[in-house]
Amino acid sequence: MNNPVTVEICVDSIASAIAADRGGAHRIELCSNLGEGGTTPSAGLIESVRKKIKADLYVLVRPRSGDFYYSDDEFETMRRDVLLAKQLGADGIVFGILKEDGLVDVKRSHCVAELAKPLGTTFHRAFDMSSDFNESLEDVISAGIDRILTSGGEQAAEDGIATIARLVNVAKERVKIMVGGGIRETNVHRLLAETRAREIHANLATSTPSPMRYRNERISLGAVKGHEYRRVVVQEERVRKLIEAATDRASLQ
Repeated sequence: MNNPVTVEICVDSIASAIAADRGGAHRIELCSNLGEGGTTPSAGLIESVRKKIKADLYVLVRPRSGDFYYSDDEFETMRRDVLLAKQLGADGIVFGILKEDGLVDVKRSHCVAELAKPLGTTFHRAFDMSSDFNESLEDVISAGIDRILTSGGEQAAEDGIATIARLVNVAKERVKIMVGGGIRETNVHRLLAETRAREIHANLATSTPSPMRYRNERISLGAVKGHEYRRVVVQEERVRKLIEAATDRASLQ
């Protein structure tokens, strides 16, 4: 293949990580709390997944849900989590730090990137929440980060194709642009062809019933009633189909 595409799958459990790995994912992003956009997974989860998969493992470093402007205490937590991810065998980390004005916090981002070395680094979709994509692109590059995950500032990458294509063109080889946001086997052809990106990120989890036979339907412990008896798990076959679709498109370019 002349222009291989790297497929990254986002997971938040051992079962999903194993399924993504078996489905052929090149890289796995491990998170917790995906319902809130993802937060840092526990040390136990990182260690367990590392032992179970062969694919590259990138660990999300995000101390809480919500915005991406962090206090000094939260930033120190991020630094400690980076060091822990390194110790537990991660291949890379995923993070994003903004200032109050919505621009990239270059100083702190550079600090995290340096601390993570020699691991790979991804600036996640905090980029899509930034106030100026042109300036933020240059800031991420100056911070020494390897790639940017983006949907082009839209909820779904399909709606941000023009912006993503422009970012790919401006970035050239200075930083990798990874496309994420609603990617499926049905739209990956168009996204790759029109953006010219070579990396994609997908969350292919499917809701499945819990095996619990006894259920107390009177209470709910989460924000959404009934979620205690549902599990969201990545399906191996869906990963395989996405990779096949991405490979078919890449082979034509």
